[in-house]
Amino acid sequence: MKITISKRVRRWTGSIAALCFAGWLCLVGYVNWSMHQSPEVFGHVMAKMPMPAAFLVLPFETLWMRARNGHLNVGDTAPGLTVKKLEDHTPTDLASLWAERPVVLVFGSYT
Repeated sequence: MKITISKRVRRWTGSIAALCFAGWLCLVGYVNWSMHQSPEVFGHVMAKMPMPAAFLVLPFETLWMRARNGHLNVGDTAPGLTVKKLEDHTPTDLASLWAERPVVLVFGSYT
């Protein structure tokens, strides 16, 4: 039985599409795994990603929201956290500061 060119092209196209889809699933799985790791591991993985392309082809926001979804509810006491002071970089337990006055944490950059 002779296979026509159009059937051969369809077969190759289907194989390439299946291979691309499997690669995409592997990439999504790898990024999802890295999001559940420490910030250092996640940062190392994302430093090697081409950013515009990664945001276009990955369901980044959905993965991030699921990976970083906490178990706190409104009104719950915040978990214990040790941070370094800006002035002298000494470690400070936030629970000790809450006893004195309200504490505001600001994350971001002012540059």
